Amino acid sequence: MTAPQASSRDSDSQDQDKASVWQRLQAGRAAKAAQGGYVGYGSPAYGERVVNGELTQDEREQQVIELIRRHHKSGKSLQQIANWMNDQGYTTKRGRQWQRISIKRVLDRLYGRANRKPSSVKSSLESTEEAGSQ
Repeated sequence: MTAPQASSRDSDSQDQDKASVWQRLQAGRAAKAAQGGYVGYGSPAYGERVVNGELTQDEREQQVIELIRRHHKSGKSLQQIANWMNDQGYTTKRGRQWQRISIKRVLDRLYGRANRKPSSVKSSLESTEEAGSQ
């Protein structure tokens, strides 16, 4: 027995509908972005929030980011920072305990992925490298 050809046409029609919806969504996102609106997928990064379709800074979370930055600059490990944050009662955007990976992500956004080491660590590494090359 062979499958009826009508189902093949239905499948093609569904694929075209999906493509059409996808194109409309993409066009809407592009138009919103052109007007300066937030078009991100999921929730905004820690330290930011959406207000009336616009991405703005969350002042409370910005203060927490500053605490993380200070602890990192003092030379604490990601795990030490996460432990301190949890001991002090700070939670992530979703109300969960801090993990070292969540601290890393905050620092990656703050410093950029390539430059995450605090300056005191970098300068000691650079002086070690210079001494080794002499």
